Amino acid sequence: MKKKSWTITEVIETFQVEPKFLDDLEKEDIVCPEFCGHKQIKEFTAYELEKLRVAKLLVEEFGVNLPGVDIILRMRLNIFEMRNQFDVILADMAKQMHKTFVEDREKHIL
Repeated sequence: MKKKSWTITEVIETFQVEPKFLDDLEKEDIVCPEFCGHKQIKEFTAYELEKLRVAKLLVEEFGVNLPGVDIILRMRLNIFEMRNQFDVILADMAKQMHKTFVEDREKHIL
């Protein structure tokens, strides 16, 4: 079973980031950890970890500043959403084409 959330300590160790980097990402609303349990411990979901992974790559490999990271992540999300919409449209078109093909074939058989 996949883990549902990770603590700050686990994230720092796994991604080899400084706590300040996480704080900065949180202040810029780039990543938003959730408070879990009665102790109010911050934990990161897989979705937030993916944003952290991309943010780290953009900052370290491409020198993008945090406002730029925010813009890129928002654009990336928009692209994913548009891709999903496009996939739905294509699936609907394929279904319509199949239906038309079957109807045309039945007309020629009769």
